[in-house]
Amino acid sequence: MTINPGTIAMLYFKRWTIEKTFNNTKSNFKETKAWSSNTRSLENQMRLTAMSYNLMRVFEEISKTQQPELIHPSDKKYSEALEIRQQQAQKRDRFVNPLFFQARISRISSYTIRAVQNAIITGMSLQCFMSSLVARLVSRPQLIGEH
Repeated sequence: MTINPGTIAMLYFKRWTIEKTFNNTKSNFKETKAWSSNTRSLENQMRLTAMSYNLMRVFEEISKTQQPELIHPSDKKYSEALEIRQQQAQKRDRFVNPLFFQARISRISSYTIRAVQNAIITGMSLQCFMSSLVARLVSRPQLIGEH
């Protein structure tokens, strides 16, 4: 009863980052079944899945840092929706929580997953692979809250 309701709402919102990871694992990595009922096998499966997820995340984040003026298409969609939300809030003399404007972790795109699969199959170099990811980025929209 002593925690600010906005804090609770923001924590719940941030919780979805974890849920997105599980969603990626189940839908994009096709990890819907356990490899075994053995505890050690399950632990190994979870470690390999987590490492795969983190590797994909690193690829996407590195591609963004190579050209910081560009962002992932899903980030652009989020930014545009956030701008509309900010405008609606301003009309009511309110504001959108500033935490929404921080860098967010989005779902790993299926493009990245397919690109990794193709790079492995074709023996593509890491440099060519990263260039293909950078080529998918789009111009960053300017948000109202940015300075």
